[in-house]
Amino acid sequence: MNNLHSGGRWLYRIRSYYPLLIIGIFVAIQVFPVFKLISIESPILGPILTFIFYILFIIVVGEIYARMSYNRFLYEVNNDEVKIEQGIIWKKYTSIPYERIQNVEIHRGIIARMSGFSTVQIETAGQSGWGGVYFRRRGYRQYKSEGYLPAIDVHHAEEIRHFIMKKIKHTHKNSGI
Repeated sequence: MNNLHSGGRWLYRIRSYYPLLIIGIFVAIQVFPVFKLISIESPILGPILTFIFYILFIIVVGEIYARMSYNRFLYEVNNDEVKIEQGIIWKKYTSIPYERIQNVEIHRGIIARMSGFSTVQIETAGQSGWGGVYFRRRGYRQYKSEGYLPAIDVHHAEEIRHFIMKKIKHTHKNSGI
C-alpha cells in the first residue's frame, strides 16, 4: 500500500481547521471564566489568555488530527482493482474493480500546485459518493468520487490515470461494451 504525497499534510491541516474553529469557540467559552478568575487584577488578561488558549487548541488538535488522517490514508493500484484504506477511528476499505470505472480525473487546486501534488478522482458506474456542496442558484455541485485520492505526486497521478485508462479500455473491449 502507498502513502500520499508529503505535501498532502497541508491539505489535511487546512481541512482540519474548519471544524475546529467552531469547536474551539465553544471550548474557549467554557475556559473563559477560569481565565477570568485567574486574572482578577487585570480585566484584559482573561480575554487575552482565552484567545491564546483558543489558538493553541486549534493548532494542537488540528495538527494531531491532520497527521493521523494523513498517515492512515493508503492506496494501491494493482492489476485487478484500486484499493483505498482510510480512517482514524472508523476504517473504510474501498475496492474498485476496473469494470466499474468510467473515468479518471486529475485536479490541481492552489494548495496542490504550491505543494506539488494532484488529486485523482476515479469515477465509477453507480457512484454514490456525494459529499460536497450544492449551490442551487448556479447549479454547481461538487462531489467526492468513490475513488478519491487527495494527494498524489503529479507524475505518479498521470501514471495512475494512464494505467487505469488502459485497463478500462482493455476491460470494456473484452466485455462487449
